[in-house]
Amino acid sequence: MNFKSLIQLLDYFKEESTCIEYYENVRWAGEPVCPHCDSDKTPYTTKRGYRCSDKECRKDFTVKVGTIFENSKIPLRTWFGAIFLATNHKKGISSVQLASDLGITQKSAWHVLHRIREMLKVEAPAMLGDTNMVEIDEAYIGSKEGNKHFKKQRSKTNPSLNNDGTPYQPKRMVVGFVERGGDIIVRHVKRATNEEILPLIEKHIGKGAEIHTDESRIYHSVGKTYTHRTVVHSASQYVVGNCHTNTIENFWSQLKRGINGIYHHVSEKHLERYLDEYANRYNTRNLTSQERFELFLGQSESVLSYKKLVENI
Repeated sequence: MNFKSLIQLLDYFKEESTCIEYYENVRWAGEPVCPHCDSDKTPYTTKRGYRCSDKECRKDFTVKVGTIFENSKIPLRTWFGAIFLATNHKKGISSVQLASDLGITQKSAWHVLHRIREMLKVEAPAMLGDTNMVEIDEAYIGSKEGNKHFKKQRSKTNPSLNNDGTPYQPKRMVVGFVERGGDIIVRHVKRATNEEILPLIEKHIGKGAEIHTDESRIYHSVGKTYTHRTVVHSASQYVVGNCHTNTIENFWSQLKRGINGIYHHVSEKHLERYLDEYANRYNTRNLTSQERFELFLGQSESVLSYKKLVENI
């Protein structure tokens, strides 16, 4: 098997039984485990899957239970195609395009993509730059005021409202930490303040790291804990020796092109999921298409119901 393209992947996964056998091997390495009680006892085989052999459980299950595929009527073959497309398109893929490519509804494609993003979420990312250089920078996600229709622009007489009377929504701020030649971690923060960003720096960056930033006041106290070097962008200074923030700036350009060109608008509620999507594609940039597919398929033990996804919107 060597899935270099979507055609090769779909040619291999022609039948649902092939998909199930493949996924069971990825998830359980050939030894099924009850997702209800995690019993290590060998389960009974049933017509539809398995039944737990633990006397206190005895629940039926399939390989889909406890994963992003749970309670989905979409075939695994289609799911695998969606994962392949979503993780290999450098700027992402819209739900409208995915629906057209896979022959499902846009509503289903939207739910599928969000479940995939839930799968890509890393709960405890590894510490960055314990003995290496780390670049830190912040970016703002949202439309430029001058590009908006007059009705959607911020009111000059009442800054809390738009010209059409709807509440004004400022750009969302995100902060990124990228290890030179390594991984990236991106987080959404409410404000560009020490109180918001410094705890994230301490959480995600090792004490032996050398940190590179621009001249923003947010990072003035970073030098108390880390080796801290800066470039002064306001004075057109972008590289001083090996000190620069070009790596994280390149990531921002890709993120913004993807959001503006593919998704057009991202709500604050789902912003973290989109950040996880782009960060994970960046962190697996050196893997082949099949390696990336298998890696993410192994992280699919995450459940996100449609009800939870749309609540409070």
